[in-house]
Amino acid sequence: MTDNHSCLSSPEEPQISESAQGPRVTPAAGRTAPTPRPVPGPRSAATPRPGNPGRGPARPTPPAQRPRPAAPAPATRKPPEDRSAAQFQLIPAPVGGAVDAADEAVDLLLDSGRAPGDILVLTTGEQHPWAAHELTFGEAAYWAQHDAGDDVFFARTADADRCAPRAVIVVAVNGDLDAAATRALSEGRERAGALMIACGDPEKINSALGAGV
Repeated sequence: MTDNHSCLSSPEEPQISESAQGPRVTPAAGRTAPTPRPVPGPRSAATPRPGNPGRGPARPTPPAQRPRPAAPAPATRKPPEDRSAAQFQLIPAPVGGAVDAADEAVDLLLDSGRAPGDILVLTTGEQHPWAAHELTFGEAAYWAQHDAGDDVFFARTADADRCAPRAVIVVAVNGDLDAAATRALSEGRERAGALMIACGDPEKINSALGAGV
């Protein structure tokens, strides 16, 4: 009788080889396994957002401010009037050349941009040739040109009180200095708005003005 015990073999359990389990990953020497990062939780309203450090929850929009009325502009003050005497200029000239010197002074004034109506020329002796010519048309026509005030006007110092003040007064000492001529010289700087020019003998002019100009 055959020994069944010897004939029956135990079923072989399947053997799983190492290759069937897949390659094993061995951490490299000196390298540690990465630490898993924590999953962030829900963000609260008070937590600042990335990129806006220090900024909390949105603030309510402030109410619109009412425009303030503009401050009134300060009142401008007029500069004080300059009441100082006009500048004085003396042009030496002989009695016979005083009128020519005055005419040259007028030409220079006009060339520099001075308006013709700003200039008054007075003579202490004979009338200026222009005045003598205009008077041939009558006193009314002559003084009408003065009143127009748009051109150089020529007169004698005897009529200085009748002439309106102008910016520039030129006095030609072409004769003796009588009381009217002396007064015209002494008051010329007050009647002139900017400049007074005296053409003639410096000694006579300084004597009339009273104390060497």
